[in-house]
Amino acid sequence: MQTLIDERALSKLRWRCRRGLLENDLFVERFFKRQGTAITEGQAQGLLALMDLSDNDLLDLLLARKEPEGELQRDEVFEVLRLMRNSPQH
Repeated sequence: MQTLIDERALSKLRWRCRRGLLENDLFVERFFKRQGTAITEGQAQGLLALMDLSDNDLLDLLLARKEPEGELQRDEVFEVLRLMRNSPQH
């Protein structure tokens, strides 16, 4: 079982995930809303790796126009992308 991040780490992660492109912000906010406080250390690392991308490159991944390449081909990145791409369940 993976370790959940604590409240302080969650707050720092949310701050780090602020984006300049509204479309990316919508994906990010939906991820945080769905995951709540149940974000694991691995998911946090995957999310931080994605946040190092430019807004346009991130949007291409979120819209599945592209798939992760190079250093982004890691399980935690694929997991976060899967969670961010999935439509909300009703």
